[in-house]
Amino acid sequence: MEKTAKIIAVAGKGGVGKTSISASIVRNLVKAHKEARILAIDADPAIGLSTALGIEPETTLDDIRKAIVENVEEGNTKDAIELLGEARFRIFDTIVEKDGFAFIAIGRPESKGCYCKINSYLKEVISILSEEFDYVVIDGEAGIEQINRRVMEKVSHLLLITDPSKKGTQVIKTIKKVADELVMYDEIGVIVNRMGDLTLKEYINTSGIDVLSYIEEDKELASFDIQGKSVFNLPDKSKVVIGAREALEKYNIL
Repeated sequence: MEKTAKIIAVAGKGGVGKTSISASIVRNLVKAHKEARILAIDADPAIGLSTALGIEPETTLDDIRKAIVENVEEGNTKDAIELLGEARFRIFDTIVEKDGFAFIAIGRPESKGCYCKINSYLKEVISILSEEFDYVVIDGEAGIEQINRRVMEKVSHLLLITDPSKKGTQVIKTIKKVADELVMYDEIGVIVNRMGDLTLKEYINTSGIDVLSYIEEDKELASFDIQGKSVFNLPDKSKVVIGAREALEKYNIL
């Protein structure tokens, strides 16, 4: 029986710590599953996951898309068709290999025009690429639509990140509503990040979505963010590392 990859998509409103948690998930997977094939996908245009993982990508998937689009706009149809044929191989070239995991960045969103066939092709290639891995972690932009449109239509685990604010919890409620309509997922859960006071947990309304972990404010992580350091340099007792591990354990991934 063919093994199906566990695909963990991380979503939430901007500024709640999605990227640090995504990177911590990758770190926990690498340490727990040393023989596993792990892929980290940065689906955020800001490409913050690369910094959190200590990576400097030279090429993104959008660079490939733009090369194809430019050929179409310039009337070089033959060249565009050849680029499409090469796209799968070029996508493999954009993967950055690190100790224990691989990394790929989606890049900037589309700026103009509609090239649905090209984007659908690239999404299909990414789905094929994901089949080469045991675990795929997607650090998404704020919202779920981008994950559905540009990467893949099915994830095994949808992980919503919020802070304790009412606005943050309202956003995850909206994301779940969108996901229920657009994305096939097997399990869903919430991480409440940047908790200043754990005694206030009872006041946080996640609209019935199970909370997998509460993560307190992490001054050490904040310092790492300012310095641009990788989460792999954080100690095992780091709050964000422990919180990500608790979520993965409840998902039965660790």
